[in-house]
Amino acid sequence: MERPVGKVTHYFPKIGVAVVALSDDLNQGEEIRFAGAHTDFRQRVVSMQIEHTIIVAAMRGQEIGLKVDREVKVGDRVLKTG
Repeated sequence: MERPVGKVTHYFPKIGVAVVALSDDLNQGEEIRFAGAHTDFRQRVVSMQIEHTIIVAAMRGQEIGLKVDREVKVGDRVLKTG
């Protein structure tokens, strides 16, 4: 079962990082899915940062930088899987 965890607010293509505004908690190692009009892929959370500081857990309400495997678009939904 999937549940929403956040939304992409910005994407930095040169470094492959998405800025995600979280609506739920997110931990390193969890599997997530990016879903949008032109986006649909799954990946594990391997690298998260807040203000250039590496974190292993993020809480609802925070904006995080998240290393992504593929290009994402602003507005893409981020869902927890499993």
